[in-house]
Amino acid sequence: MKSKTKIKEQSARKTNPILQEIIREGMKQDSWRKVVSLLSGPTRKFKSMNLFEIDMKTKVGDSVVIVGKVLSKGELTKKIRICALSFSEKAKEKIKESKSEIVSLLEEIKKNPKAEGIRVL
Repeated sequence: MKSKTKIKEQSARKTNPILQEIIREGMKQDSWRKVVSLLSGPTRKFKSMNLFEIDMKTKVGDSVVIVGKVLSKGELTKKIRICALSFSEKAKEKIKESKSEIVSLLEEIKKNPKAEGIRVL
């Protein structure tokens, strides 16, 4: 895991103001350090995931964090809570159809500072 100094150095290069704010908020809590260290790194290491991959790796009622974008290939068959940097429009529609919850990463960090019940995919 990266040190706070390394994360601060890398985050200084980020130009996306939303990403900068997520990193700043996440740095306040040690429990979010794994997610923040991934976000402060290169964007080519961000992980885009399709709905069928998320569906395979989760159980009913899980809360998952995706460091990247959620894409719409496949279906969700479970009711889960998904936190991600961004969602494609079709993925949002499919998630709402499955009665699952969409949460931005910044909202989740503010609402759940101890990262209780969160799985990083």
